[in-house]
Amino acid sequence: MPLKRFPPDDPREWLNRARSNLARAKTEVAGAYLEDLCFDAQQAAEKAVKAVFIHRGIRFPYIHDLARLLSLLEQGGCRIPAVVRRAGALTRFAVEIRYPGLAGPVRKKEYQRLVRTAEAVLRWASSEIVPAPKPKRRSR
Repeated sequence: MPLKRFPPDDPREWLNRARSNLARAKTEVAGAYLEDLCFDAQQAAEKAVKAVFIHRGIRFPYIHDLARLLSLLEQGGCRIPAVVRRAGALTRFAVEIRYPGLAGPVRKKEYQRLVRTAEAVLRWASSEIVPAPKPKRRSR
């Protein structure tokens, strides 16, 4: 089922794109390299992190280095949980791993661990962006 679309400057659209990448990362297809699925896991985490930047009104650089992006968010006053910091391990899948000969193949256990990390980043980002609850009306 298609996700509801939002404007590109809406953090919910960035979370939608992150969910789309994560769905692809978790879909093992015969003939697909695990490295390519890890690329989608990296993209899911990156877009989720950038959604938090947008939500907080902080400009972000167009880089793929997740550790650097998280550090910038932290400098902006955002608390980064330890499980989210593990996303730095996904950075190498942004560029280098996509090309033959620059890195070795990914093993199944590493792939599964990286997908779990991307899931954790997406959960965290989603919790950061949840709209504030509306105040309850007082009854007289």
